[in-house]
Amino acid sequence: MRSEVPRERPRSFSNPRMPPERRGRARPDRTPGVRPGRKTQVKPGRRAGLGRAGPPRKAAASSQRQPPAPPGAAAAAIAIAAEEERRLRQRNRLRLEEDKPAVEQCLEELVFGDVLDDEDALLRRLRGPRVQVQEDSGDSEVENEAKDNFPPQKKPVWLDEEDEDEEMVDMMNNRFRKDMMKNASESKLSKDELQKRLKEEFQHAMGGVPAWAETSRRKTSSDDESEEDEDDLLQRTGNFIATSTSLPKGILKMKNCQHANAERPTTAEISSVQFHPRAQVVMVAGLDNAISLFQVDGKTNPKIQSIYLEKFPIFKARFSANGEEVLATSTHSRVLYVYDMLAGKLIPVHQVRGLKEKIVRRFEVSPDGSFLLINGVAGYLHLLSMKTKELIGSMKINGRIAASTFTSDSKKVYASSADGEVYVWDVNSRKCLNRFVDEGSLYGLSIATSRNGQYVACGSNCGVVNIYNQESCLQETNPKPIKAIMNLVTGVTSLTFNPTTEILAIASDKMKEAVRLVHLPSCTVFSNFPVAKKKNISLVHTMDFSPRSGYFALGNEKGKALMYRLHHYSDF
Repeated sequence: MRSEVPRERPRSFSNPRMPPERRGRARPDRTPGVRPGRKTQVKPGRRAGLGRAGPPRKAAASSQRQPPAPPGAAAAAIAIAAEEERRLRQRNRLRLEEDKPAVEQCLEELVFGDVLDDEDALLRRLRGPRVQVQEDSGDSEVENEAKDNFPPQKKPVWLDEEDEDEEMVDMMNNRFRKDMMKNASESKLSKDELQKRLKEEFQHAMGGVPAWAETSRRKTSSDDESEEDEDDLLQRTGNFIATSTSLPKGILKMKNCQHANAERPTTAEISSVQFHPRAQVVMVAGLDNAISLFQVDGKTNPKIQSIYLEKFPIFKARFSANGEEVLATSTHSRVLYVYDMLAGKLIPVHQVRGLKEKIVRRFEVSPDGSFLLINGVAGYLHLLSMKTKELIGSMKINGRIAASTFTSDSKKVYASSADGEVYVWDVNSRKCLNRFVDEGSLYGLSIATSRNGQYVACGSNCGVVNIYNQESCLQETNPKPIKAIMNLVTGVTSLTFNPTTEILAIASDKMKEAVRLVHLPSCTVFSNFPVAKKKNISLVHTMDFSPRSGYFALGNEKGKALMYRLHHYSDF
């Protein structure tokens, strides 16, 4: 029996006639869809005649023709070749990146962006602007950059045919649209026509097209000036946000200054303290028969002049409205002294024709400088001409006159009676305009009006100060006060508003340290005045503010004219 020897499988070659030494360099078969000359990478599982799965297949005979590869296999071969080529590029680039310094790598990222993983994106990015420059060679670089950044216009996803149909709007059933109908045939209008009609109505109401609605408005000179102002604003540095100019409530920042009459001390009671309306001067007068003028500097307050009136204890002294004269009355005389500051002359007015008063004490000077009001006995108010010192007319109230004052416009006079009533008089006609009862008052002692014509303050013997609105005092017979200040317990003898109507000073000469400063319009008392530990104010008989509220002065019975600097106000 013959033993069988295993037979060797015949090897198949692509070309059996090719010599053995060239068979190892045989070219691979061409695949349909792949151009000659381009490398084609075959999957590892399909090398050396292996199929997609299973053992290697037998080689076909040389005379037998190979079947064409399917189209899917050709596409897969192209994808594999592209992937292999990309990997090769990535490997070569990584080798080059290892030798580059970190500074150069950072610079490339800033210039070319983060496109290390996609060279094609970098090529498209570098190639894009070149094409744009060639197409738009006539445009500037800014325009080209704006065109590149402008987002492409998107097409609508779907279109509704009903939107294209012209919808009619009913004009009859709407009361606002009904007024826009020009005739009865316009009962229905399209949306475009309604929009035009609304524009016409708006332009008719505005008197034309407003400037903010003009889309193609040309630049005017005012626009250029505004732009220049904006440029100037941006070129400067500083604090452009200013603090509020109104006086805050709660605590009043102030400093105790040298006494106004420190260079002429006295022990007599100070009856009058007033600041000059135009100069930085303060006047101090008292029961020592002297009127003294001092220069206000807050440190030494040097004396300017002193006027001595023999046997004439001064009850009240006041500057004229223009500051050229000083008027003074005594406690027991009917003489009115007028001191001419420009001429330096002292003129006594012994008798006023028609005035039958035995003693002249209380008086008021009108803010416009035209009138002089003297409080007489038996409820009489005498109105005199400030220029000639002659009697113009008299007004009478019921009871005794406690206090009187002019309004800021010098057209009205407020008079407080001892019965707790307030009378309002017209200066020109000398007729009573209104009469009302001061709420809760049994006996009036003082009255004052604000410079801005807004408030009237009435002080009574029980220590209550009622603050009214001037309009309500003119129209109502029983007006309600805005606020009742009850910080004093004795009769309120002095009331003074500051020129800015932000502070009301109230005081009583019946109790020591009985003085308060009230903040307006909150009508609250400043908590830091007077200082509780320093008992140096004593009994207050007179008060006044400087023309711009920078200083506040008051006189007491010890002969001292105390003066304070209010830091909120920068001027005298």
